[in-house]
Amino acid sequence: MAVDVWFVVLPGVLALDLTGPAETFGLAGDAFRLHYIGPQPEVVSSIGLTLGGIAPLPDALPPGSLLVIPGVTDSSQHFATPEAEQVRRWLTRLQPAIHHQQLALLCICSGALMAARAGLLHQRQCTTHHDVIARLKQAAPDAQVKTNRIFVADRGIWTSAGITSGIDVSLHLISHLCGPHQALEVAREMVVWFRRAGDDPQLSPWLRYRNHLHPALHQAQDLLSSAPQQPWSVPALAQQVHISARHLARLFQLHLGVTVRDYIEQLRLALAEQYLRQGLHGEQVALKAGFSSRRQWQRALLRVPANSPIVYDPPTG
Repeated sequence: MAVDVWFVVLPGVLALDLTGPAETFGLAGDAFRLHYIGPQPEVVSSIGLTLGGIAPLPDALPPGSLLVIPGVTDSSQHFATPEAEQVRRWLTRLQPAIHHQQLALLCICSGALMAARAGLLHQRQCTTHHDVIARLKQAAPDAQVKTNRIFVADRGIWTSAGITSGIDVSLHLISHLCGPHQALEVAREMVVWFRRAGDDPQLSPWLRYRNHLHPALHQAQDLLSSAPQQPWSVPALAQQVHISARHLARLFQLHLGVTVRDYIEQLRLALAEQYLRQGLHGEQVALKAGFSSRRQWQRALLRVPANSPIVYDPPTG
């Protein structure tokens, strides 16, 4: 089922804060339906381009929707208008649905400031553009405002630093809502990559190691990601992507910084995590994830870095 994405468009909207996420979600095909809403049918954007066809603010949004608040060129000016006050009151009415996670919220750049004024960031971790950090702390004194972060996610509310980080967070939302494969396809179409900043946890192995442009290496990663439990060998994998085994091994080291074996092991550990979440245990998890035994799974887990997102359920015996 497609996710409805609602962009709140105010006068002075930062063009890339709006069009960056919109293009990103649009490239996901039928997975998202895009809507543009606001207090005025037309607004002038940050680049002087007039945007039209903006629908009125609806009384309510369908459950499961994603609400996006882009930033504006001068938040001290454009968030002090009657139109901005109308949006603030409208957002305040949506507060119960957002806090019960019936709606997801995405704030780009200074859009977090509008959300804070509507009471949506109460006791939430959040971030914004570095020029607005101090004002965000003032507007939401009980929020945990993070600095030097590309984006922050907390219980259905996503906030980002602005401009290109709106694309970053949109890719992660696509991964969250539609799965990593869909997000990777969009990222490769846009020729961008997944990023994290500050003390964010590592990306899962499904999304890591993709910040390169080598087509054969991406093809090899796609094959491994589609079936990590298979008994892969470097020669067999290299044959499928039409390069030599030695060249493939060199590409993994050069572009990813890991061996083919290590990459497969990380994928299998991530697959084992999924089986753990489904309620499977022990030898059954090990074999379904592609390990030869429970002991091999245990040895692989011992090599997991301390800050890895992989669930640690070390098998004993």
